[in-house]
Amino acid sequence: MSTEKKPLEKVCLICAKGTLEDVYATLVMANGAVMEGIETYVFFTFFGLDGITKKTMHKLHTATLGNPALRMPGGLPFPSLLGMLPGVEAGVSSMMRKGMEELDMPPVDEFLEMITAGGGEIYACKLAMDMFKLTKDDLHEEVSDVLTIGQFYEKCDGDHTQIIFT
Repeated sequence: MSTEKKPLEKVCLICAKGTLEDVYATLVMANGAVMEGIETYVFFTFFGLDGITKKTMHKLHTATLGNPALRMPGGLPFPSLLGMLPGVEAGVSSMMRKGMEELDMPPVDEFLEMITAGGGEIYACKLAMDMFKLTKDDLHEEVSDVLTIGQFYEKCDGDHTQIIFT
């Protein structure tokens, strides 16, 4: 039996959540794959479409309710019930954006441009697009196409491929 490691050749990421942290996790992973020379495909579905929809991509929020991993400055756990108070979600989202800016993380549209400039491809889910009554014109210009999940899986075919659901 061979113990030779085989390099990852293709990564297919699926983003189904539209929170700031979920969309950015997808974008960071996709950009990292592109930078490593890995063939990269990203599929945005359901609420993840907010990350590639022109009207919502710059208004993403951090989930404050039901997010047990959310921390306050200094690392203290964030009391989930505070997320119900008016303005708390917007404040937490603003803090997250500021922290990301301090790390020189690009805005969503620039991330999409970096991924496609590096050879990655961005797709939207046809089912979710139909469900939310969106058209390709509603999406950022870097979105290559609107695909069914079956069409996306065809792109994910081959050895040394990973499908990652973020």
